[in-house]
Amino acid sequence: MGESFSIYSAGNDEEIMPLIDIANVACGFHASDPNHMRKTVELAKKNNVKVGAHPSLPDLQGFGRREMKLQRHELKNLIMYQVGALKSFLDELGMPLNHIKPHGALYGMASKDEGVAHAIADAVAVFNVSIFGMVNTFHEKVYKERNLDFIAEFYADLDYDSEGKLIISKGKNKPYDTKLAVERCLRAISENKVKNTGGTDTVVGCDTICVHSDTPNAIEIIQNLNKAIK
Repeated sequence: MGESFSIYSAGNDEEIMPLIDIANVACGFHASDPNHMRKTVELAKKNNVKVGAHPSLPDLQGFGRREMKLQRHELKNLIMYQVGALKSFLDELGMPLNHIKPHGALYGMASKDEGVAHAIADAVAVFNVSIFGMVNTFHEKVYKERNLDFIAEFYADLDYDSEGKLIISKGKNKPYDTKLAVERCLRAISENKVKNTGGTDTVVGCDTICVHSDTPNAIEIIQNLNKAIK
């Protein structure tokens, strides 16, 4: 959420916010800016939505979806800088920071690189909040080893490849089949499994379900998913 920037608009936050429980709010490095961060936090408070920080690699032009090579202390500092910015708005409005969830390439890098996962854990430990990630990756291994509150996440509108990795778009998100998204989520909840692009099953965790606000039919997916879960 909050991925608009300057005069450019992304996602339909005002329609989506009343439909969700938790918002991953962009912190300025892949999207957003101070004015949009404040607006998003205010919107979350109005709708009783918990707010987590969505820090990224410093890649505004590439929307945080391109990998970068950075040292462990550099990654920690980048995350702390972004989370601290969002937390200042939360503090002013009397809202707690609920969690941290890395964005895009940073999230993907941490799933397969133990050092990157440790860098994220270094920052999360400072704020002492939950951390979102994927099971059976370095997310789960490192965060649990570090005694962090690991929340297993499932993606409604992204496919998983035959190795269990997320297939992240490099450009604009395309519409995702609503019926398929709901079916996949319900199976993830009940069986902790999802059919991957190789035609086999991938084991997943599903403590929380993510839908991207810039998926063109995000509202339809969330509305149908809420009905199905209830």
